Amino acid sequence: MWTKVFQCGGHESALLDCRSSISDRNTCSPGKAVGLTCSEPVRLVGGSSHCDGTLEVKQGKWRPMVVYPWTLMTAAAACRELDCGSAVSVEERKESPDRSVWRLTSNCVQSGSALRECAESRYSAYIQDLTCLDLLLQPNISVSSIYGVSEAQQQGFQVFRGSTFNISCSIQPQYPGGSFQLTFTSSNSTHNSTQPAVNHSAHFLFPAAEPAHQGTYSCVYHLYVFSHNFSSASRLLSLTVSDLLLQPNSSVSSSMDGVSEAQQQVFQVFRGSTFNISCSIQPQYPGGSFQLTFTSSNSTHNFTQPAVNHSAHFLFPAAEPAHQGTYSCVYHLYVFCHNFSSESCLLSLTVSGSVRLVGGASRCTGTLEVKHEEEWRPVDLYPWTLKTAAAACRELDCGSAVSVEETKESSDRSVWWIRSDCVESGSALRECAESSSSSSILHLSCLEPEAVKLVGGASRCAGTLEVKHHKEWKPVSYNDSNWPLKTAAAACRDLDCGSAVSAGQRKESSHRSVWRIRSDCVESGSALRECATSDYSSSILYLSCSDLLLQPNISVSSMDRVSEAQQQGFQVFRGSNFTISCSIQPQYPGGSFQLTFTSSNSAHNSTQPAVNHSAHFLFPAAEPAHQGNYSCVYHLYVFSHNFSSESCLLSLTVSDASDPPDPSTRRPFIIRVVVFSLTLLLVITALSFYCKASRGLQQDRQNIELLYYKRLVATAEGWLTEEEGAE
Repeated sequence: MWTKVFQCGGHESALLDCRSSISDRNTCSPGKAVGLTCSEPVRLVGGSSHCDGTLEVKQGKWRPMVVYPWTLMTAAAACRELDCGSAVSVEERKESPDRSVWRLTSNCVQSGSALRECAESRYSAYIQDLTCLDLLLQPNISVSSIYGVSEAQQQGFQVFRGSTFNISCSIQPQYPGGSFQLTFTSSNSTHNSTQPAVNHSAHFLFPAAEPAHQGTYSCVYHLYVFSHNFSSASRLLSLTVSDLLLQPNSSVSSSMDGVSEAQQQVFQVFRGSTFNISCSIQPQYPGGSFQLTFTSSNSTHNFTQPAVNHSAHFLFPAAEPAHQGTYSCVYHLYVFCHNFSSESCLLSLTVSGSVRLVGGASRCTGTLEVKHEEEWRPVDLYPWTLKTAAAACRELDCGSAVSVEETKESSDRSVWWIRSDCVESGSALRECAESSSSSSILHLSCLEPEAVKLVGGASRCAGTLEVKHHKEWKPVSYNDSNWPLKTAAAACRDLDCGSAVSAGQRKESSHRSVWRIRSDCVESGSALRECATSDYSSSILYLSCSDLLLQPNISVSSMDRVSEAQQQGFQVFRGSNFTISCSIQPQYPGGSFQLTFTSSNSAHNSTQPAVNHSAHFLFPAAEPAHQGNYSCVYHLYVFSHNFSSESCLLSLTVSDASDPPDPSTRRPFIIRVVVFSLTLLLVITALSFYCKASRGLQQDRQNIELLYYKRLVATAEGWLTEEEGAE
């Protein structure tokens, strides 16, 4: 006979890794069976069964166990380790003298740790007895879905996103009645749902699988019998939710100068070039559509096309700075009586201009160069003022001009000669470039704008605060429990968004990389990025500034036409009805428009609710009293605050329709009078000849001709009178 005693701690991967002792006898012959006896590190001794008696734990040595405080909830952990069901009764008795025991704290046991992991060597005269009742069998747990369930090794079960699935709890018939409690546990939450046991089972329906359903599930069967409550838990079932569709791909191509690609899916196209963003997906199902989602610092737009050969191509005729941002392709498909979607990775696009500063300490400082006719050259310009330099800084997205100086080189070189009047008229620098040679080179310094933005809000002045630091955009978190409005005001000022209205934090499901900013640092006058340190947090700052709304539009219309004179505003005719319309781009529902009228001696306000984001103010008859300036003010109550935004001024004059026309309008009238007079003279001459040739005709014929002549003259005189009246 061969005997070996293994002493395993529980961390070993194989039985032979455990410490062991071998007896002197080793008479196991080849072909003989080996018997293996396993023992648990917890036992109940001295009772009527293995589920009743004094609790002992083996931690190298068997010793009685003392738990404080000793309750049924704590004892239940011991019963579970013994596979003895639930705890029925606990009892403590005193022995003498003190003896070696293992002492446990109940909070360690209730946290889920094994009893031996909570053991500490102590001396005590108290011994604890436990009675367990292994009354109920272990229930079963299973999952099913109409699209099938896949099971991956060590990863549990998998269902498709959007699919309907069931988790079923059941138990072998022992007693009638009872109930099943389905317990769901994820990384950040726990939920329980209970149903009565019908035919010893219960079924928990989930209409549409979502990522929030990922986690572990267990069924706990509860039963009241023999004047006691009993329960039994199933094994854990791990569930993941995956997308039915593969992830689509996105790519960009350009017709001019190609496309340059930087790390992490960042692409660059040149301003003015035609570019395409293509969405595609590996063939799985026919049909479907692609939605291209564009997100910039202050807006979001969606474009949709049907999938043709599993792809779609979105054309942009001319790249502009407004096209800079992130793009993603979302593939939508209706299949299996459900809607499914899958999103690509983000594609970041930048639009490079034809202006740059080189050789400086930053991108907003250095020698000014312009790309024209596919060639980069330095710039020479005269006269070069800060006003002209500001145009270059704007093209570079570098804020305002700080300084400009002209430096001389040893010899002439090829430059682009640029006229300042052309630039100041609003033209781009490259549109004003002429080839030349010069030894004068311009060095320009611009004020680089603060790298701050608000994203995810309805306007550029509301949303999640993000800061660019060390060339990396991250959301902002903060050390203080509340970010003071005084601190938030600094961000609103940097964004040119007025004052701070509200600042709060939003909890995300998991930690992410953030910039942590101290409010005392910002309030001392430092820029936000100068107060930023890299950190991880699930708390993200959300900020609303006072300039939340876009600027409304104002316009005037009249049935009798509205004329617009340069630098004099709009003109309507006296007595005509006219309408002043106020409108705003859709951001939020509701709100109202206030039309403000100001003249040299009075001011009036009129208010209407916004209907379809607009309001129309009717004036039945224009009078001189209506002359003055009009503006639309849009008022909105949102985020528990009142906001307003004012349009540009509209200047209106009222002219009299009977005012004498200027000389230039009288010239056509005089020409028509002369032409009419000559025509009338020819008619009279022709009639005279006709009368002489017809003297032999009867008198009544002459009377008819005379009557015809008089009518013709009367008609001609009436036409002349109408022409004079019209003029």
